[in-house]
Amino acid sequence: MDETFSSLEELYNRLLPALKSKKRELHQNHMIYIDVKDIWEYFCVNKWNRGVNLTLFDMVQDILNTENHLIDIYVQKKKAKF
Repeated sequence: MDETFSSLEELYNRLLPALKSKKRELHQNHMIYIDVKDIWEYFCVNKWNRGVNLTLFDMVQDILNTENHLIDIYVQKKKAKF
């Protein structure tokens, strides 16, 4: 199966179920201020920015298996700048 995407928006939409799942997990851990866009941005900036030949499987694995506190730290630092 060919997993190529014509835009970032298409990739985002394909990853949205995993992103929403991570958001629910974060909210269960009382990190209710973190939104799907924050999670997406965290991975774009910190994990996938230099990725080569990333598969959809790899990206979903990253989303589901990244420790929650790493996303929390990223969001807290981002909000502190503003």
